[in-house]
Amino acid sequence: MGIEINRFQGEVDEELLCPICSSVLENPLQAPHCEHAFCSACIHEWLSRQPTCPVDRQNITPPQLRPVPRILRNLLYRLQLTCDNSVYGCTAILKLDALESHVQECEFNPKRPVPCELGCGLVVPKDELKEHNCVRELRSLMQAQQSKLVEVQAEVAESKFQMGEQKRELQLLKDYMLAMRNANPSLRILADQMEADEVRRWAETLPKARVLRWGGMISTPDTVLQLQAMIKRALSESGCPPHIIQDLMENAHERRWPTGLSSLEIRQLNRRQYENYVCRRIPGKQAVAVMACDNGHMNPDMILEPGLIMIFAHGVE
Repeated sequence: MGIEINRFQGEVDEELLCPICSSVLENPLQAPHCEHAFCSACIHEWLSRQPTCPVDRQNITPPQLRPVPRILRNLLYRLQLTCDNSVYGCTAILKLDALESHVQECEFNPKRPVPCELGCGLVVPKDELKEHNCVRELRSLMQAQQSKLVEVQAEVAESKFQMGEQKRELQLLKDYMLAMRNANPSLRILADQMEADEVRRWAETLPKARVLRWGGMISTPDTVLQLQAMIKRALSESGCPPHIIQDLMENAHERRWPTGLSSLEIRQLNRRQYENYVCRRIPGKQAVAVMACDNGHMNPDMILEPGLIMIFAHGVE
């Protein structure tokens, strides 16, 4: 419906009035052929009853309606009128194109959001402030949040169930492939390649890391069991193929390291070669994975299948 004409200052041109409601056009649309203009709400309600122009009865349908020309919009925007909240005390006179933004911020707007000053911190419409009850509103908010939490928990549980089912099916497939690999040399080669590809894809998901202080390497992490558990969990959560996690964790200790890293003295001699390692950051930890698939350029005595885990006290970025 249109805007009441008695709110406007001065005369309003008849071309700016809606033929249906006789008020000033609001969100105007025009007919395709005769180009008569109407309020959007008015013409849609009219066409829901009869598909003709209200002025000359030419056939029209809602999809045929189109925006009015810019010149007509500009004429509407220049009209001056009173604020929607004039009945509540606002005396502002403003152009039509500024009405919407003014109403939202108008201090006389009964629906303007205002903060509760009683301590609950909620924002409520101005005209509801007198009836506002902090305890009741907070209780309602908590109930809504609890309901949302229950929904989220149900979604998480369903997701975990689906993931568990997928992991079970994947494990069955792997067990089948293992059985077939043991029985058929050709399938053994194929399965080995599939596992190698899986390791490579996982490694590529980890960001490359730069070790700033190689001297901070912890070569005997089994003295700190909690540290090992944290690294193992981080590997699992990052999507590391399960069949290599245990190997990687065992390869975090110098007793399993290749000959080029087997003792402190040898590591010091080979220190310059460390910069040639391609390292992958283990998410959230001061540790890197040095994977064999990334480091084919290194000397054989500096790398180990499927890779090395190097844990540091500090100095990884």
